[in-house]
Amino acid sequence: MEVFAEFLNKIDNPAHRAHVEEILSWVMEKFPSLTPVVKWNQPIFTDHGTYIIGFSVSKKHMAVAPDQAGMNRFAEEIARSGYDHTKEIVRMPWDRPVDYSLLEKFVAFNIMDKADCKTFWR
Repeated sequence: MEVFAEFLNKIDNPAHRAHVEEILSWVMEKFPSLTPVVKWNQPIFTDHGTYIIGFSVSKKHMAVAPDQAGMNRFAEEIARSGYDHTKEIVRMPWDRPVDYSLLEKFVAFNIMDKADCKTFWR
């Protein structure tokens, strides 16, 4: 978690900070082969140098960015989750439980789908 310490320390709301730390820890525990890094002032996870998933925070929510292919692959599940979303991100409000099942699908799909990817982005 040390790699994310500076990012986490910039989150003013202690409850939000704890929430983000819990999610980042979950990703690290569930997918220990991923590399945690900070790019563009955001925590992300990579696999063999390719982007897998990223996170950002705002006043009202935490945004999850599984890459557009992940968004497309799970569009119906995202809609059913009730989370607000765009083509690129899913907004997870601070006052709602995290759908870890959906997060796991995003990460597992990108690891599998990008197994032979030689670039950071698709």
